[in-house]
Amino acid sequence: MKLSTKGRYAVMAMADLARFGGKKPVSLGEIAGRQEISLSYLEQLFAKLRKAGIVKSVRGPGGGYHLARDPDDILISDIILSVDEPIKATRCRPGAGEGCLGNGTRCITHDLWDELSRQIHLFLSAVTLGDVINRRVLGRSGVFGDMTPEIAGRDGADAPVSGKRPAALATGIAAAGE
Repeated sequence: MKLSTKGRYAVMAMADLARFGGKKPVSLGEIAGRQEISLSYLEQLFAKLRKAGIVKSVRGPGGGYHLARDPDDILISDIILSVDEPIKATRCRPGAGEGCLGNGTRCITHDLWDELSRQIHLFLSAVTLGDVINRRVLGRSGVFGDMTPEIAGRDGADAPVSGKRPAALATGIAAAGE
């Protein structure tokens, strides 16, 4: 499964805003330059983020955007969903009901991909914008500190050390049979 540019760019732009924002608003032009994202694309994304109450805009000279909430209170899943990015690994088409196939029936692997979508959503719902900008996502200080280097897929140099696992993900993993 691949997350489209809409969701990835929204998270990148929000991380930039959280990192470089402060007392003064940050212009979309500044974000576009640092993140190498089209200004017109950012304008579309930020209109949706503003409508969702994740950012606030300031008009006029020196205007731009502020976060509407503390970065630790903004979930990555909220950012992605606010820009209309579905978190789905199934190939079901909108309007196809419960079906993946052209005849309205579910494919044999539907439940597998549906569960993967659920796990991705749980993960993104357990990570905040603050975690991202403070590098607490499977990085040196790690959100998932109880993962061994083998599970994390690392040689140990960047293995998580915090011992913290978000409750939403821990519950989801336990429910999946950990």
